[in-house]
Amino acid sequence: MDGRVDPEPATPETADPDDFRSEAALHDAVHGLFERDPSASAAVPFVPWQKWAGLTGVAVVVLALVVATTPTLIALTAVSTAVYLITLADRLLLLGRGLARESILHVEDDRALAVPDSDLPTYSVLVPAYNEPEVIGDLIDAVSSIDYPADKLEVLLLLEADDDVTIDAAEAAGLGEVCRILRIPPADPRTKPKACNYALHYATGEIITIFDAEDRPDPLQLRRVAVAFADLDDEVVCVQAKLAFHNGSQNMLTAWFTADYALWFNFLLPGLMKSSSPIPLGGTSNHIKADVLSEIGAWDPYNVTEDADLGVRIAARGHRTAVLDSTTLEEANPDPINWIRQRSRWYKGYLQTWLVHMRHPVTLWRTLGTVSMFRFTTLLAGTPVIACLNMVFWLVTLSWILGQPAVIEQVFPAYVYFPALICLVLGNSTILYSNFIACRETGNAALWWACLTVPLYWVLMSIAAIKGTYQLFANPSYWEKTVHGLAS
Repeated sequence: MDGRVDPEPATPETADPDDFRSEAALHDAVHGLFERDPSASAAVPFVPWQKWAGLTGVAVVVLALVVATTPTLIALTAVSTAVYLITLADRLLLLGRGLARESILHVEDDRALAVPDSDLPTYSVLVPAYNEPEVIGDLIDAVSSIDYPADKLEVLLLLEADDDVTIDAAEAAGLGEVCRILRIPPADPRTKPKACNYALHYATGEIITIFDAEDRPDPLQLRRVAVAFADLDDEVVCVQAKLAFHNGSQNMLTAWFTADYALWFNFLLPGLMKSSSPIPLGGTSNHIKADVLSEIGAWDPYNVTEDADLGVRIAARGHRTAVLDSTTLEEANPDPINWIRQRSRWYKGYLQTWLVHMRHPVTLWRTLGTVSMFRFTTLLAGTPVIACLNMVFWLVTLSWILGQPAVIEQVFPAYVYFPALICLVLGNSTILYSNFIACRETGNAALWWACLTVPLYWVLMSIAAIKGTYQLFANPSYWEKTVHGLAS
């Protein structure tokens, strides 16, 4: 913390973007993590050795393509195929583990309600929003329905000080007993994690959580988390609730998105929890002990998936994250352009997170172990890279179907062709089947048609990944705003 902060606690009501305390809080929100540990922040996208390693790798591949074109293409295809197969096998292992009931925490309603109010911890709910007047009223209604004692709950609406339309809409909706507006002083980077960092100077809860502006959380979620923390050992410092969508049947895109989330939050994340691997947090409904959050440097304002980064940082510090069977409903993007903007930001942030934590790979490996290090790489670097490579291989397949050029036949000798065929047939079939399981087990069996047509969704994912990868170099910390309020 900056030494200029007044010793007496601040409150949202007294937070003024022009006062001295606010200035110090803003400085810490933007620069705190970088000043504490520059290598932990994405403020610098690539450290020197990463730049040189990347440039050297590209130069070697280009030179090899010039000197020995066909053998190099064969080698690249073989390596890509091997990565596909290994990643697929690991995802199936995680799915199998995630299918077990005990892989996720369960806190029944009666247990959550049985805890006396006096035994519950204090809670701060952070709700960052920007230019979202159309959903702010629904948000206030949703957080007001949370079952938690008012004297132990504060809900801070994190609104940019110059976002008059959202501030006016929030005040017109009526803030209720626990909601307060905290005006965030305008400053770059204008990102969600910067706003949350600023809010930590005013939050008083023992547990901190985040809800997005369009969220509809389980009313008992905070009580369930309190019970979960009481049951778990001290190594668990974060509890991630499940995310799902309330408009999954709006159109084809929302159906695909719903199946995607059903698989990720209900099975793959619980599978990761059971394996003790780092868990990339969701952007909302992650509940973190406030003292640990401060200890590890809170959120990185320059990382556009600050949630995933924080999840890895928790694991890298020797702590653990648990997944809770409590669902927060969100709004699935029904608009393809809006969806690509959101997903490209996620892919870019995954790459940012991987690059940041790979600045000290030996230290990270010693902390995580070999298997967890492998999963960290396949999830955060592999997910966007494989999505980019998909487009390349689809185009190769299409060119073979249309013209059967000899060069493609040369690049796929038998020892490459048959593993690639396994990826194409068995791999895609397995992923389709996984989506069917996820939809059936989460009560979305009516979305079977989305599971059958999900390859079209993969095309959108590939476009988003290519866009996100490009932005990693062109505009790494740019936060592409997701438009909400489009559900019908």
